[in-house]
Amino acid sequence: MLLVLGRRVSLSFVKRVSTCYPALLSKPVLLNLKTVKFKKRHTVFVSAASQNTNTMPERRPFVRLPTDVYPVNYGLCLKPDLIDFTFEGKLEAVVEVTQATNQIVMNCADIDIITASFAPEGGEGEEINATGFNYQNEDEKVTLSFPSALQKGSGTLKIDFVGELNDKMKGFYRSKYATLAGEIRYAAVTQFEATDARRAFPCWDEPAIKATFDITLIVPKDRVALSNMNVIDRKPYPDDDSLVEVKFATTPIMSTYLVAFVIGEYDFVESQSSDGVIVRVYTPIGKAEQGKFALEVATKTLPFYKDYFNVPYPLPKIDLIAIADFAAGAMENWGLVTYRETALLIDPKNSCSSSRQWVALVVGHELAHQWFGNLVTMEWWTHLWLNEGFASWIEYLCVDHCFPEYDIWTQFVSADYTRALDLDALDNSHPIEVNVGHPSEVDEIFDAISYSKGASVIRMLHNYIGDEDFRKGMNAYLLKFQHKNASTEDLWDCLEQASGKPIAAVMGSWTKQMGFPIIVVDQEQQGDDRVLKISQKKFCASGPHNGEDCPSWMVPVSICTSEDPSCTKLKVLLDRPETTITLSNISSEQWVKINPGTVGFYRIQYSSSMLESLLPGIRDLTLQPVDRLGLQNDLFSLSRAGMISTVEVLKLMEAFVNEPNYTVWSDLSCNLGVLSSLLSHTDFHEEIQEFIRDLFTPIGLKLGWDSKQGEGHLDALLRGLVLGKLGKAGHKPTLEEARRRFKDHVEGKQILSADLRSPVYLTVLKHGDSATLDTMLKLHKQADMQEEKNRIERVLGAISAPDLIQKVLNFALSEEVRPQDTVSVIGGVAGSSKQGRKAAWKFVKDNWEELHNRYQGGFLISRLIKLSVDGFAVDKMAAEVKSFFESHHAPAAERTVQQCCENILLNAAWLKRDADDIHQYLLQRKAPPV
Repeated sequence: MLLVLGRRVSLSFVKRVSTCYPALLSKPVLLNLKTVKFKKRHTVFVSAASQNTNTMPERRPFVRLPTDVYPVNYGLCLKPDLIDFTFEGKLEAVVEVTQATNQIVMNCADIDIITASFAPEGGEGEEINATGFNYQNEDEKVTLSFPSALQKGSGTLKIDFVGELNDKMKGFYRSKYATLAGEIRYAAVTQFEATDARRAFPCWDEPAIKATFDITLIVPKDRVALSNMNVIDRKPYPDDDSLVEVKFATTPIMSTYLVAFVIGEYDFVESQSSDGVIVRVYTPIGKAEQGKFALEVATKTLPFYKDYFNVPYPLPKIDLIAIADFAAGAMENWGLVTYRETALLIDPKNSCSSSRQWVALVVGHELAHQWFGNLVTMEWWTHLWLNEGFASWIEYLCVDHCFPEYDIWTQFVSADYTRALDLDALDNSHPIEVNVGHPSEVDEIFDAISYSKGASVIRMLHNYIGDEDFRKGMNAYLLKFQHKNASTEDLWDCLEQASGKPIAAVMGSWTKQMGFPIIVVDQEQQGDDRVLKISQKKFCASGPHNGEDCPSWMVPVSICTSEDPSCTKLKVLLDRPETTITLSNISSEQWVKINPGTVGFYRIQYSSSMLESLLPGIRDLTLQPVDRLGLQNDLFSLSRAGMISTVEVLKLMEAFVNEPNYTVWSDLSCNLGVLSSLLSHTDFHEEIQEFIRDLFTPIGLKLGWDSKQGEGHLDALLRGLVLGKLGKAGHKPTLEEARRRFKDHVEGKQILSADLRSPVYLTVLKHGDSATLDTMLKLHKQADMQEEKNRIERVLGAISAPDLIQKVLNFALSEEVRPQDTVSVIGGVAGSSKQGRKAAWKFVKDNWEELHNRYQGGFLISRLIKLSVDGFAVDKMAAEVKSFFESHHAPAAERTVQQCCENILLNAAWLKRDADDIHQYLLQRKAPPV
């Protein structure tokens, strides 16, 4: 699954612990059998609501499903009602009873079972009707009781059931869309990862309990019906001539969380990959053209992965489909990959460069899962990171293959690597591998540690092993475990055999303990040799770890010199607290750099003489772009941790005045944004704006407003970044030009190019009034493309008048904004100003019940909390946030709340420590020389 995290949109989930109420149906349930009536049910209600006390609820010990009965094949027929938002289901599962039992325990949530029976194979006994259904709602399980024991052997479990097409973006749910004529309709779609297949049909909803699936959907005949496999039969439904019965081919053996079905109205574009797989991209009606870019990426990507893994794609087709209401970024259902519209659709005229890049990455991510996750699946959610970390790494390899001009690996460092370092430096981080039990705990680990740290340590591992042995090990792993389940250790074994290196020992230190080291380096020249003293200790966001029991890592350390900055001169494995390394034939004027390519997952603290010698490499660009970025990012995080003064970082930033690289500017811009947000709590916020204007003006003048011949993807991204930064910081010429171009755009005289829209919208809103906001809301209403709506939603928060801020917050919860996008509107308000931050937090508290009900745990609720409160910098706010969530439980966001409180305290300490020095520096850099 792809998340929508921080700087890029990142994905994860929405979960809840719920009570299961009987679906109230106004008419008898019509399946292709007989009319069924509700039986009296033996129900145990465990209501989540009844536990709303003021202490954290104790989690009951979690127990996985018993193994005495397991499924071999699910024969599943579903009949959704797109008007009443209910569905009827009929399950006929071939099961194996491994020891005699008079009950079957399955997962089941928000579903009502009407009848259940068990028929032994070959008619060797009577069909036995279940006499009781005991729902354990908190555990999302049901126990079917039988009057006599089911004997060892095969049999068929038959269950008739009904459920609700919910509006929670999980399980089998409804997704709202408008027809070309403007009529509101609903599609029925699915999102099962991690634990929501049980909301669509009773099942053994654990990744290791794999089976095959025969799926039939009974749907209106004018709707498209899709599932994991190709359609093998489509015929009129006997009881209602407005319906058809659509039957799909049998799936390979697979996990429940990868099952999918979609019923709705769609157009598609189709192609065939060079290895013969039929690829379709399904789009909203009338927008087939917008599927062509993703289709091109997908048809290039499938053969790339086939060659890379040396294993063919195992299904006859793959569909990629844009879903209107979708919580994550995308979901890798086998053969039917679902996406947010903005992660799949590209309009050649109205999509910006960053959207094209995002679509390429998300398609690369989800298609990688078809092998890594779907063909070989993690044994339990503890190993989720293997799925997500791996896909988050290889999506970049794939995009680099398809679009070398994106310089995507440099962007990886800014988008994933540094984000993971920031989160993992917190005391409230977690190891990559987390023991999880209850479904609400599973959702918590869909975060930047599983995805971005996972991807970063796999990148480090790939670099340590080398591509050839890495591919050899991957191929062995996929062949050994195809159609089965595997754990992290299984992958290490295969890579160890392929490479002959101690993979398990090295990687265990990165996946089983949280955090990472800071590598402290000093040097001494001895004749023609350079002697380096290198040591490691745990890096913490609050400063270096000085405790007794300091953890240590097995750290692959690479070293380069100014002789050839892009070539590693020496590699060592630092497997102890400190060591000494001698580099021969290095003259005293040459510099030495640790971690070329910024591949190793650690921060570096150089001695002052080593740092001094590296700084000219920033001004004269002799250091690689990724290393210029890494150096700046390391120093910035050391300043936040109180290990150096922030003034030192500001001085370093001024050395980037000749910087040409987009990603380096992007990371600088991000860190200046953090600093600007921090200093909004002081009375010299304007001085940091002036610093930003001075730093970005030269590159802004050089780029200008209009693209020049011969420019490419990265120039477009850089222009948007720089103009947005200057406009937001109040650079007068930029503001005037943005206003002029905005007026022409609104009047239809000269439409803004897609790449200029975000910076222009942001600039005019930041310095705008109620008329500007009204114009922007009108543009939002008129926008036909979700990308344009999202673009506007993300910048609305820049408005500065208190009454208009409130208007934007109210708009966030209106019908105009799709439920998954409300979070980015509120986040935009919180991130734009001190007033916005206060107003957004108050709004979240005032509307908590509605927001929590809407996202019910999971990824979006965590993201909402983080965006709303992370920017505070006063100790008492940490106490207020903690206290609020003690009385308003959000189980899936517990760790996020702890991380936010920690960040607030870190911000407060940073401000106390450095504010005066920063102020003095900003004043004296403007003072005329005496």
